[in-house]
Amino acid sequence: MQRLDSTHRKLMLTGASALVLCLAAPTAVFAQQTAQDDTSVEAVVVTGQRAAIQSAQKIKQNASEIVDGISADDIGKLPDRSVTEALQRVVGVTIDHTMSRGDPEHFSVEGSGVNIRGLTYVRSELNGRDSFTANGGRALSFEDVPPELMAGVDIYKNPSAEQIEGAIGGLVNLRTQMPFNFPGLKVGASASLGYGELSKGKAKPSGSLLLSNRWDTSLGQFGALFDVAYSESHTRTDAIQQEAYFPHLPSTQDASNSWNTTGKTVWLPNGLQWRTLDFDRRRLGLYGALQWKPNDKFQTSLTGFRSDYKMDWGEFAIFSQIGNPGNVVVANGKYDDKGVLTSGVLSDPADGGMPFNDDVRTANRKSVTTDFAWSAQFTPDDKLTIKTDVQYVRGTTKGFDSTVATGLLIPSQTIDLTGSLPTIGVDKAFMTNPNNYYWAFTMDHFDESVGKEWAWRGDVEYAFDSDVLKSLRFGARYTDRSALNKNTPYNWQAVSQTWMLGWYMNSLASVGTYKAPTTTYDFPNFFNGGASLPSAVVFPALELATGWPASYQTLHKFRAQNSIYDQGYTWSPATYGPGAINEQSENTYTGYAMLRFGWDQAKYPVDGNIGVRVVKTRSEAIGSFVGAATPAVDPSIPAGKIPIFTATTTEGTYHNDYTNVLPSLNLRVKFTDTLQARFAAAKAIARPDYSQLQAYTTLSVGITGSGPNAVADLTGNGSGNPYLKPTQSNQYDATLEWYFAPTGSLTAAVFYKDLKDVVTNALYNVPYAATNGTVYPFATTAPVNGAKGTAKGFEIAYSQFFDFLPGWLSGFGVQANYTYVDSDQTLYGNPQNATTSQLTTYVQNTFGVDTDGSTFATLPLTYLSKNSYNLALMYEKGKVSARLAYNWRSKYLQAVNVNGTNGGNGFNKATKGYDQRWALPTWADDYGQLDGSLFYKVTPRITLGIEAQNLTDSTYKQLMQQNIGMKGRAWFVTGRRFNAQIRYTF
Repeated sequence: MQRLDSTHRKLMLTGASALVLCLAAPTAVFAQQTAQDDTSVEAVVVTGQRAAIQSAQKIKQNASEIVDGISADDIGKLPDRSVTEALQRVVGVTIDHTMSRGDPEHFSVEGSGVNIRGLTYVRSELNGRDSFTANGGRALSFEDVPPELMAGVDIYKNPSAEQIEGAIGGLVNLRTQMPFNFPGLKVGASASLGYGELSKGKAKPSGSLLLSNRWDTSLGQFGALFDVAYSESHTRTDAIQQEAYFPHLPSTQDASNSWNTTGKTVWLPNGLQWRTLDFDRRRLGLYGALQWKPNDKFQTSLTGFRSDYKMDWGEFAIFSQIGNPGNVVVANGKYDDKGVLTSGVLSDPADGGMPFNDDVRTANRKSVTTDFAWSAQFTPDDKLTIKTDVQYVRGTTKGFDSTVATGLLIPSQTIDLTGSLPTIGVDKAFMTNPNNYYWAFTMDHFDESVGKEWAWRGDVEYAFDSDVLKSLRFGARYTDRSALNKNTPYNWQAVSQTWMLGWYMNSLASVGTYKAPTTTYDFPNFFNGGASLPSAVVFPALELATGWPASYQTLHKFRAQNSIYDQGYTWSPATYGPGAINEQSENTYTGYAMLRFGWDQAKYPVDGNIGVRVVKTRSEAIGSFVGAATPAVDPSIPAGKIPIFTATTTEGTYHNDYTNVLPSLNLRVKFTDTLQARFAAAKAIARPDYSQLQAYTTLSVGITGSGPNAVADLTGNGSGNPYLKPTQSNQYDATLEWYFAPTGSLTAAVFYKDLKDVVTNALYNVPYAATNGTVYPFATTAPVNGAKGTAKGFEIAYSQFFDFLPGWLSGFGVQANYTYVDSDQTLYGNPQNATTSQLTTYVQNTFGVDTDGSTFATLPLTYLSKNSYNLALMYEKGKVSARLAYNWRSKYLQAVNVNGTNGGNGFNKATKGYDQRWALPTWADDYGQLDGSLFYKVTPRITLGIEAQNLTDSTYKQLMQQNIGMKGRAWFVTGRRFNAQIRYTF
């Protein structure tokens, strides 16, 4: 979003004002509505948005726990185009907008990671059972799931003893339809075409079909349901990116900076860059359910679910490859009061031009999650209920990523950073001349993962004849889960680079000399016309990226042919080498007991539940431990000064075992039939992701100093840590809820979570014996249970249709919610024997290091926005159903020390050179967008409609934190998107 531009100021003020009005105005409205309800004598059948809101409101009001939810407007119709987008409408829930949390350079149009109350510890379920994507984590990638298959989504914010453990932030339960949900035959079908304003091209189809029926037979009631959903989407993202700012001393302190006559240190970027990404997504969902109820005492069901997700994306990008920022000079520079460049002409005469690379990149992924479940319920009398449930889940994913790049030496860039978007000027004739380009590099990567789980649970409930004790529930659960993740490094290999000149090759591998296909891409409709296109660029042809590995071999022959001494060089593809394979298994053994109670006859009735859940976890990780070998010791070093180690590699299975006792309490007080309050307290856990549990550790021995002053640097690095324990939370919630109408409510909640054993990348000591038997501690960088913290805040939500208004105006309604979250984190500490370089790495990963070597004092928890809100204007009357929905969240920390905002060329104050490691915190700026829909019921069975996303054509902005201030890192646009739809129900 463009930071506080006039359009978004108005939207934010409108949203805030509307929320205040919504909270201030209800008293008179509610009174009129109550009077209207009291005189009503005719039942009204609600449909569409009203029915969905009424259903979600009943679930929230009657639930034993604190829960919010979304219900489908109609068969196959959640209120948004993806589950992820629908979740962001719920109070307390926010979503990310990058494809990967480790790669903030690529935007996700439909959203990605889900956070509840600012935390990423989110558990996913399908119909109350485990569901996951095989990607090294534990949860489901919600963007993989077809929303057309969902009857609703429930978000539990504080657990009870009977719920499966693992949800500190919250639990997201996806609900599908069952045959017995309908009285008889039910048919629902939909078809739509989607079109993107920025992506243009051919409209993409989507469709769904649900068939369900039930029959009464001599063997009892039978039900069968089949649901299928298919969806295609094509979107495009354009981006402008800026490099980090580097300090440049004045000429009075560094004679090589003769151009800097300002008398002070100034800060320059290494240039600006631009890119575009086309994204194609195909999603197929299949779901089937069978139910049988032979009598009133027994019923059973069998369900099958399959989500098949496939994506392909291609990118054209140009970016700076300047190795030494000290080579950058500026002409006609203008600066702010901190010496930061705001406009000027950048150049790099020392390198013969500004080294830039431009790549064509293609990536694809296919993910499949399959789920089969059988359940049965036996009720021998009106007191006893026995349930059993068996489930099998299997998830697979496989991805491939291929990049091929050319490069060029741009004479100069004219930049202006004073507007809402940067402007970039280059010599377009130079940029479009293929003879100015050289072959730069290739990069390949692939991964594949498989996850499986068998789960069984049994539950018993016994109802009491008591005015206070309602029932006792107890049960057991067992799971057997495995995960195999293979992940190659990103295999970046140079063909020719400016830093190779003089020692490896005498000249760059010119495109004109070394022949391979190229294409000139002119970035059509760049930024939807909202930004000036710097220039078209000559890229490698797409076939060079898709033609892996043969095309790579061809390009790297150019490197060998152009080399001074390495003519025998051959390229090798990415492989699953040491540390690339992560194999895990896990068993859990769980028992719980929960007592339900209530004082129904009290002046203010109280009910609730109290219970405890005990879960034992046993895990195994197959991996290897690579011991260290002492390098050759200089004779000037006294004997025994440096311990002698022998290199060893130990393959093994690493076991972990822990037990957690998780008590919980949920209370509800009913002041009236419409006004109630809740209090909840619980202990919750979130197990580490499988990627964090990988068993692969390498140790190394270094020697610093000489003679009697020599010391051994004993260090290590762990890809994961198989001995991690879960993050734990003691958490408390309180709510006040007013349900003043079937589709009207005003609710407020406060929450506090006290976290410990938070997993961080830090240092811990690994013992390893020298040849003389003495055990030494190696300071090893790896994931550890290394921090504690808190998350606290409050939520307010309001919903109402204004039925008291006359005529057609009575169809209007409003939904609004606001969430505030604050957090803090305290690190446990580090071993005393860590080397300076290790402590530097630790600081880089934890706090960040600026390009001048300075650090940042404190950082908040990642992905946590302090403020977020939703504001929706609805209309539901007669044949018309419409909605305008605005979603906004404040800026939040995305990551520290990730691609694009880190490097090894920071300014060294001691040498005045550029050879220090730096790693900036990357933030997502405030962002909001407006979505809308309009549907018209042509007949009782046929509905036509149109949906629109991002009507505000919002710009998503990223920031990089430096001690000179928060600076723009990237600006992304995706344009408006539209879907025309027809639905049929019977």
